[in-house]
Amino acid sequence: MNKVFIYNLLIIGLLWSCSSSELVENWKHPDIEVFESEKVLVVGITADSKNRKSFEERLSKTLQKNGVNAITSLDLFEQFYDDSPKTEEELYELEKELIQEGFDAILLSKVLGVEDKVTVVSSMRNLDRTFNNFREDYYQNQEIYHDQDYYEEYQIFHAQSTLYCICPEKEKEVIWQGSIDVTMPDNIKKAIKDYVNMLVWALKEQKLLIVKHELYYEGVDI
Repeated sequence: MNKVFIYNLLIIGLLWSCSSSELVENWKHPDIEVFESEKVLVVGITADSKNRKSFEERLSKTLQKNGVNAITSLDLFEQFYDDSPKTEEELYELEKELIQEGFDAILLSKVLGVEDKVTVVSSMRNLDRTFNNFREDYYQNQEIYHDQDYYEEYQIFHAQSTLYCICPEKEKEVIWQGSIDVTMPDNIKKAIKDYVNMLVWALKEQKLLIVKHELYYEGVDI
């Protein structure tokens, strides 16, 4: 076996052995082999605005280092995040504005709390649901923004990321969905870093967004 290949495997194994994140579910639209985006919006849904900012910035920067034109939602629509829940009509108008701004994809991530891994399936809100588009997903989960006590009692986080194509002519816009367990929520900075690395790795493996570039991990360049 090629020594370089073995070395790379060892490096990757070391990287993930120190990770607090684990990919537990991975689904890709069967009709899509490769997907590249001209401009993707990175959206994080969590009640903690500081963690949302940290997550969006880290993910967008890591995607950019992998050749993806990624923009954080907080940079683009900071005024959109206020205390009032958004109506479906408002989200529809937001999507139209994104298309006018040249966006063709949205990478939406949300965090759902669970008490332990034994009760992951029964505790997950909307885990077994596949939303047809960004508007549905955001509308059904936006209460997470406003529930400050939502995560307090949980020791393990379960997060879900979904890649949507903004495709007005198509009814079903879901390209990919992955669920990731975060097992060290007490160290939020490390948990965000590990989650981003796992998410970017999964996208690369599925030939989504990152197609023509060597994979860059935050903190490790392979």
